[in-house]
Amino acid sequence: MIVASWNINSLNVRLPQVLEWLTHPHGGAQVDVLCLQELKLSDEKFPLAAFTEAGLQVAYAGQKTYNGVALVSRHCIADVVINNPFFEDPQRRLISGTINNIRIICAYFPNGEALESEKFIYKLAWLDALHLYLSEQVQLFPKLILAGDFNIAPADEDVHNPAAFEGLTHVSPQERSRFFRFIEELGFKDTYRMFEQAAKTYTWWDYRNLGFKKNQGLRIDHILASAVLAPYCKRAWVDKAPRKNLKPSDHAPVLAEFLED
Repeated sequence: MIVASWNINSLNVRLPQVLEWLTHPHGGAQVDVLCLQELKLSDEKFPLAAFTEAGLQVAYAGQKTYNGVALVSRHCIADVVINNPFFEDPQRRLISGTINNIRIICAYFPNGEALESEKFIYKLAWLDALHLYLSEQVQLFPKLILAGDFNIAPADEDVHNPAAFEGLTHVSPQERSRFFRFIEELGFKDTYRMFEQAAKTYTWWDYRNLGFKKNQGLRIDHILASAVLAPYCKRAWVDKAPRKNLKPSDHAPVLAEFLED
């Protein structure tokens, strides 16, 4: 089963790109589950018919103008939960569902804006509440995936110019420590780092200053697998092709393939 995550930065703008991408084989196989972030539309405007006509199941939690997450699947999506029961939040940033006996949590982590801002305080609280939710979920669902736009580059190798990001969000010790708590305390694995990867591979590039052309990016989109599920992961990679589209998202999809039982 191939699971992918993609911050689409407006589904209304990029719906044709999503549907076209899902029709193409990736590494010889189709994507089974796609986690989408930044839908930027309310539920009543979600293009459900376009997905169902393509034979896809969808669960979504939208928000006008900002945020919004969705699970898109070739298989049944069961036991859907929207947002984090441990964190009261009007923003639509989290959706969970069970697909092929794997619990999949699609997340759009807060940006944080600046280290001294209220938005950064919110981000840290959101991360702490997510840790609590994951600690519960991984007990209930030993096979679990957390996928999405984390807005965290875990290490300097995930940043094109670490010195330029000193003192900024995405790379702060507070954010990175919470990322690694998922790994060290809950047993998750960063699927991308389970395999040998090309240097300077990123998932996000700024629209400004020819960021993509110059490969001035960050690896902030991730697929984490629980300790029980991680041994079934056979490969993980980034598909940069959609970033070359006309009017692309500023993110590229990240993918991981898992062996079936």
